[in-house]
Amino acid sequence: MSNLVNVPKNGSLANTNSNTNFPTLSTWLDDFFNRDFPSVFNSNFNTGITLPKVNIKETAEAYIVEMAVPGLKKSDFRIDLDNEVLAISTEIKDESEGKDENYTRREFGYSSFKRTFNLPESVNDEKINASYQEGILSILLPKKEEAKQKPARSIKIS
Repeated sequence: MSNLVNVPKNGSLANTNSNTNFPTLSTWLDDFFNRDFPSVFNSNFNTGITLPKVNIKETAEAYIVEMAVPGLKKSDFRIDLDNEVLAISTEIKDESEGKDENYTRREFGYSSFKRTFNLPESVNDEKINASYQEGILSILLPKKEEAKQKPARSIKIS
């Protein structure tokens, strides 16, 4: 939080905040929430999946969506199409159980993401195709025949 500063005619700076020794509630909250917490506090809340990066490229025939999601299986993904909105999501539950002398320890984690994309009207939604190979989810969005780019041609002048 910034302090207001008056500049008197003699050129010296004077702090006009009379509560410099007593932080206000808002400055205390700002300081608290802007701090970096030690890894002890956040290590149990992040299971390693963040929002995956996506590349989208357009060719004359189709749009190609590539999503980098290493370490997952093809069966982990769900791809839905609803009213020209493509949704890609995954939900992973990780449970492990360790037994030692007098106690049982159970640890589990949960992670998920969902990315949605508005498809252009030029996409032929009947022929959408997806594949997953070497950590890359690829979705082919073919264009409708009338939307495909036609090759350049010369027009004869009559």
